[in-house]
Amino acid sequence: MIYPEPRFLPGGDRFVLIEFGDEMNLELNFIAQGLAAAVEEQRLPGVVETAPCFATLLVHYDPDRVGYESLVASLRELHQSLGSPDDLEVTSRLFFFETMYLDPWTRECVEQYCKDVTPKEPDPEFVARINGLDDVDQFVRVHQASEYWSAALGFYPGVSFMMPLDPRSRLSAPKYNPPRTITPSGAVGMGGSCTCIYPAATPGGYQIFGRTPVPIWDTQRRFDIFGDNVVLFRAGDRVRFVPVTREEYDATEARIAAGRYVYNVIEYQKFSMGEYKRWCDGIESERRF
Repeated sequence: MIYPEPRFLPGGDRFVLIEFGDEMNLELNFIAQGLAAAVEEQRLPGVVETAPCFATLLVHYDPDRVGYESLVASLRELHQSLGSPDDLEVTSRLFFFETMYLDPWTRECVEQYCKDVTPKEPDPEFVARINGLDDVDQFVRVHQASEYWSAALGFYPGVSFMMPLDPRSRLSAPKYNPPRTITPSGAVGMGGSCTCIYPAATPGGYQIFGRTPVPIWDTQRRFDIFGDNVVLFRAGDRVRFVPVTREEYDATEARIAAGRYVYNVIEYQKFSMGEYKRWCDGIESERRF
């Protein structure tokens, strides 16, 4: 649910945590991102940075420049000025990521996990089965059919927690228990109802079923799209996973290695919650692809 009024909670002596509700949905995240954008635009005194998440916003502030109570009053007033979420618009870039579904790298990773840790059903088959899909082919069709909304940046540099914008692509899956000790870089996975891309070879617990060669962080500053940041994504970005063959995957990977890859992105678009909700009302949201 969305709380009638946001809850403001202290996080130590340098943070304010604002809770807008108690569930994961796009409207709550949109409120968090809308307030974060307003804080940045208004340049509230003492605010260092903001970090929107699914239903919350964390505000980092300098207590030598602004007190907790004063900042909360300013944040509350700014929130009230935003009006209805349906009237909000946020800047949103749309990225197209070449992705090889049912790839050999994640399958090998799962097979190694079954050998070294514990047997389990292959991840794509498992996700398809528990979501009532016919087979892995329908799973791929359902997953790739939606744009994905970057709701928050997470536990590892460059990781974006993404939600499908098309209700017909909503899927969910539990995480591994115990987790893997390694995951291929670029692996595409799902935990709960979130999709993510692993930026590097790391341990992990998401169900994995695809891989993209496109970097989502760039410590060497090789690609201009990153600007002055090593992390590609921002909250409010969108991603479309474009299925490719092994040959197409290898060709993209070669361009990346040579530094000649050009990111396929549409910049400076606006995303409107009101328009999105009207679009959702016009489709059969329970019908799978």
